[in-house]
Amino acid sequence: MTEQKAHLEQQLWNIANTLRGKMGADDFRDYILGFIFYKYLSKKMELYGNEILEPDGITFAEVEGHEQEAELIEALRDAALDKLGYFLLPSELFSQLAKRGNSGGKSQFILGDLAKVLAHIEQSTMGSESEDDFGNLFEDLDLTSSKLGKSENDKNELIVKVLSHLDEIDFDIENTDSDVLGDAYEYLIGEFASGAGKKAGEFYTPQQVSKVLARLVTVGKDQLKSVYDPTCGSGSLLLRVAKQVKAVSGFYGQEMNPTTYNLCRMNMIMHDVHYKKFDIKNEDTLERPQHVDMRFEAIVANPPFSAKWSASPLFMSDERFSSYGKLAPSSKADFAFVQHMVHQLDDKGTMAIVLPHGVLFRGAAEGHIRKYLIEDRNYLDAVIGLPANIFYGTSIPTCILVLKKERANKDNILFIDSSQHFEKVKTQNYLREEDINKIIDTYKAYTCHPELVEGSQANIDKYSHVATLSEVAENDYNLNIPRYVDTFEEEEPVDLNEVADQLVANDLEMKETDKLIAGFCKELGIKTPF
Repeated sequence: MTEQKAHLEQQLWNIANTLRGKMGADDFRDYILGFIFYKYLSKKMELYGNEILEPDGITFAEVEGHEQEAELIEALRDAALDKLGYFLLPSELFSQLAKRGNSGGKSQFILGDLAKVLAHIEQSTMGSESEDDFGNLFEDLDLTSSKLGKSENDKNELIVKVLSHLDEIDFDIENTDSDVLGDAYEYLIGEFASGAGKKAGEFYTPQQVSKVLARLVTVGKDQLKSVYDPTCGSGSLLLRVAKQVKAVSGFYGQEMNPTTYNLCRMNMIMHDVHYKKFDIKNEDTLERPQHVDMRFEAIVANPPFSAKWSASPLFMSDERFSSYGKLAPSSKADFAFVQHMVHQLDDKGTMAIVLPHGVLFRGAAEGHIRKYLIEDRNYLDAVIGLPANIFYGTSIPTCILVLKKERANKDNILFIDSSQHFEKVKTQNYLREEDINKIIDTYKAYTCHPELVEGSQANIDKYSHVATLSEVAENDYNLNIPRYVDTFEEEEPVDLNEVADQLVANDLEMKETDKLIAGFCKELGIKTPF
């Protein structure tokens, strides 16, 4: 299984690297991921079509040209729209277009047909329940773009090459755990992210960070009614949460960037999440929240660090912010995201958010909000310091805040300093499996024995500390981790007598060396250098 997954990932990445030529990785990403998605939809349609038609003794490929073609297509369309959320004709399948593009051993012009098919996938959903999930899904696959080539033939040739190479890969959906292809897709997104520098943070959270957040919000749970990510990017965090439990009833997210929003919906479908089980919206979460009346059992987020937002005075009457008495500053939306997530959190839920370290100690409005969350609401459960340089495009150190509305540890807050626990690979730092386990095990020890403070197993020398609320109040609600976790390493005491003896010994040794050099100089009949 792991071997199959690694092989598939390598095949797909090789295609991406070989074929993109001079095109930027960022631009090529949208094409290769879009075509993989199209192939996946085609395969699902073909398998489902064959399954439905089996009692009639015909295959999906034989429908077009059949004497009952119209009736069969209508029945297939209705069934597919309910089950899959979209419909494709046999002649519109990926394999058919790849064959047409390569017929006669040379590239045939298929750009027009391909554009029609992609538009038809979206149109097939109009008026159906899945319309929102498939609408404009392929809008970033611009087949007229000059980035594909100067002439129409150049563009066509590149597209035919991509389709032909992908056609040779067997996705083997019917015999494979649904996650293999989905994970390979995610691997590609990650590979493109690692080469995209600063822009990568907009659409991808490194897997090891996703894993920490997902495990924190699922401690003690094996199924979730709902999971929500207000800045969901390509959906990797939502899907990671699903891996930690047996079942998730609903996935909810909001993403401002239209390209990334499309990527997220594709990623959901590629991971076999049924269109009725996810609700992803394309809008600015802080300015125009789309799920504001809902409450979620698990919330995870890696919002853009210290992003700008309007901080409009009108928000003082918005129930997400009004009770705090202050808004996050317009130059730093970090706490606005925290307030938004707290509002959306179910009473029995857990939320975990990655933020820059500044949220732990900055004053003014942010200090006021921080104090309100701890003193008035008592929602903050844990503060976890992460290593610097684990995110693409930024080297700043970050932290995770864990919040709950109903905390078992009502009188304490857990502080973990994991900043020195990582492995350096090239220019990036990575959390290893043992680093992730240590964070989670410490948090579990803290949540399982809320009555313990001094004797808690969550108190680990130079790593973690269970602080009382009064301790935090004494620090004026400054959450800077070194105030609570002492990582100071005592230096070995210096024996001055030993140092003096060593200096005397060094002096004697130098005199002996000088004598030796003087002897050589005498033999050579030259002056000594001292």
